[in-house]
Amino acid sequence: MTTPSSPQEIGDLAKQTYRTGDYLQAARQFAEAASAYAGSGDALMSAEMKNNQSVALLLAGEAQSAFEVIEGTDKVFGDAQDARRQGMALANQASALQALKRTNEAIPCYQEAGVALEKAGEGDLRADVMQQLAMLQLRRFKFYDAIIALQSGMAGVKNPNLKQRVMKKILSIHL
Repeated sequence: MTTPSSPQEIGDLAKQTYRTGDYLQAARQFAEAASAYAGSGDALMSAEMKNNQSVALLLAGEAQSAFEVIEGTDKVFGDAQDARRQGMALANQASALQALKRTNEAIPCYQEAGVALEKAGEGDLRADVMQQLAMLQLRRFKFYDAIIALQSGMAGVKNPNLKQRVMKKILSIHL
C-alpha cells in the first residue's frame, strides 16, 4: 500500500482506520490530515479533521485530549457561516465536557449546538443534541428544562421515525 500524500488521502485513510475501531490510530491520522489541510491553507477542512480526531479520541477514552483538540473549531465554522459544522463542533465539544464530568460547561455548549443546528435546518441532528441536553438536565433534577429541551428537539424533526413519533406523543400530554 502506498503512503497517502494529499490531505484528502490522509483523511480517507483515517476514516478507514476509524471504521475498523482503532480509534487511537485514527485520531493520529486525523491529526496528520488536519495538519496537512492547515498547511495547504484549508482551515475549514483542518477544523473538520480536528472534529473527527476529537470523536475518535473520545471513543478511545481520551476525553481531555478530545476536548483540547476540538476547542475553537466551532469559531472557525462560525466565521465561515457554516452553521451545520459549527453545531456539530459544539456538540462534540459538549460531549467531551460531559465525559469530563464538566456538566455546567456542557449544558450551554449543547444549547449553542442546538441553536446552530436549528439555523442550519438540521432537525434530526438537533433532536439528538437536545436529547443529550435533556439527559444532563434530568440528572440535575431539572425536569421542566429537560421536557422543554426534548419538545424543542422533536419540533424540528421533519420525518420522525417510530421512536420519535412516540416521544412526540408522550411530550404532547399535558400533566
